[in-house]
Amino acid sequence: MTNAVQNIAEILKSHQIEEPKLEARMMVASVLNLEANDLFFDCPELNAEQEKQLAELVEKRINHYPLCKLLGKKGFYKYDFIVSEDVLSPRPDTEILVEAAINYAKENKAKKILDLGTGSGCIILSVLGDVADLSGVALDASVKALNIAAQNADNLGLANRIKFVHGSWFDEDISSSLGTDFDLIVTNPPYIPSKDIENLDEEVKAHDPLLALDGGEDGLKDYRQIAKISYPMLKEGGKIFIEGGIGQEKQIADVFAKEGFCLSTILKDYGGINRCIILKK
Repeated sequence: MTNAVQNIAEILKSHQIEEPKLEARMMVASVLNLEANDLFFDCPELNAEQEKQLAELVEKRINHYPLCKLLGKKGFYKYDFIVSEDVLSPRPDTEILVEAAINYAKENKAKKILDLGTGSGCIILSVLGDVADLSGVALDASVKALNIAAQNADNLGLANRIKFVHGSWFDEDISSSLGTDFDLIVTNPPYIPSKDIENLDEEVKAHDPLLALDGGEDGLKDYRQIAKISYPMLKEGGKIFIEGGIGQEKQIADVFAKEGFCLSTILKDYGGINRCIILKK
């Protein structure tokens, strides 16, 4: 008998969903409270309620509701993070920034990290999870995003090592709320030019918060402000790790150079795109 995973994979494939077999396993596993790998060779029978839940998931997915937000979680770096429409879905390319920040923190025996625009908390919590002596502060303008980040911190056993701050980098004297003497700063600001938002994939523009996407007229509005506030908050010799959009790396480096930063290096993401800009104070 054809099982639920096979049935759903065929439906997803017919609607041009990438990786239909994997997504089918993930959806069925979610309903059965199993891991996707548990369904490689066999799929248990579903009861009526489970079949109803699954049908609802499939209907939303074929209408391009993001899988991670359907399931309420997304794997990133080494961990699973709670996600919703209130936070940007973590992207694998951001793991490049995380790995670089972890290496720097370990090599320099860093004690304090700041995350500007934390969203789900995936960046700073991944770094804290790998660097035991590090404590952090995370800023976000969205209370709903901070609530999700706090849940993720609890789930990872990191709540006692991080302080969450509600506010914007455009707030007057935001540094008084965040503190100073940070060894490193991490940030993935909104960098899509406003005019390009409408051209994004439906899964992104309809289900990721606009606040985390729209970077103003040229996509650099938030970088200019972050460059201004971050320089005095960073220790001498400290570094800031920044994610940028396609082709923005030189402009971003120039924005930070005007505030006194020196370009350290630029790292490519898994697709070979210059993605992580690292600058030194």
